[in-house]
Amino acid sequence: MIKDLLSRLIQPEPAPLGDTDARMALTALLVRVARSDNQYSGDEKTRIDEITQARYGISASDASALRIEAEEMEAEAPDTVRFTRAIKDAVAYDDRLAVIEALWKVVLADGKREKEEDALLRLVANLLGVSDRDSALARQRVAP
Repeated sequence: MIKDLLSRLIQPEPAPLGDTDARMALTALLVRVARSDNQYSGDEKTRIDEITQARYGISASDASALRIEAEEMEAEAPDTVRFTRAIKDAVAYDDRLAVIEALWKVVLADGKREKEEDALLRLVANLLGVSDRDSALARQRVAP
């Protein structure tokens, strides 16, 4: 399933993703940002689970299972530029903006903003077609 989704995502013109595939791709993006500082903590995993639980209305165990599968997908996904651009082409803007909010929640989960996470989030927001201003406003909405 993961290899099939990845191959569909990196097509020159990917088709819009169905709900299940969009969940997987967006959760994998959360994992990628969380791993960007080489400190993928329990707090970040918990935050990803909380985000997917709330966003998709799923149980805690389903959220955990989704994250574990997304961790595998993230490890196999192409470079961040191609992966994120593919998501941009396959996911509606409102969903991408909500993903930026979720990404900020993950970045802020451990109480620190590492420069690697900030840099990757700026890149991801740009590649998703979300302006720096909208990203900053998203960060402000979710900051503790």
